[in-house]
Amino acid sequence: MRTQSFVTSHVHTDGPIPGPHSLLTLTSVAHLGDGPVTDSISINLRELPGAKLHPVSLQSWRRRPEDWLCTRRATRPPAVAMDAYASWVDRLPGDPVFVADTADPDYLFLYWYLQRFTGRWPFPTTIADADLHDRLGGRSACPLAGCRPAPLLAKIS
Repeated sequence: MRTQSFVTSHVHTDGPIPGPHSLLTLTSVAHLGDGPVTDSISINLRELPGAKLHPVSLQSWRRRPEDWLCTRRATRPPAVAMDAYASWVDRLPGDPVFVADTADPDYLFLYWYLQRFTGRWPFPTTIADADLHDRLGGRSACPLAGCRPAPLLAKIS
């Protein structure tokens, strides 16, 4: 059996669906099988022309102004960003497998953006497995402070 690179992703957006709203940050991590991290990529994207910040997203980002600013640093045009992402996937060892958590908008945005700007989905296999996504640390590589796990509170006895 050929080696597989499992890829988990985490995105930040300015609304619930792609097109009227934009993908702001994309972070993906590749694992050789379900083992150690072999590579990662993180890209900030410019907003889509004509896209609007959704009112619910606006309220969320207002509570996290430093994270918002982080998403706006060193942004790339969507076509350039998606070409770079697809090239990254193409260079992974073995067969790339996208591991989706369908409860998150990550798959929806990533699929739409890749199809829109590269005309293809570079993963020969996609599996929907929230447990595997979490086990592989789907959010752990995210550069935003709001995504980092909260520190554990010490028990008071």
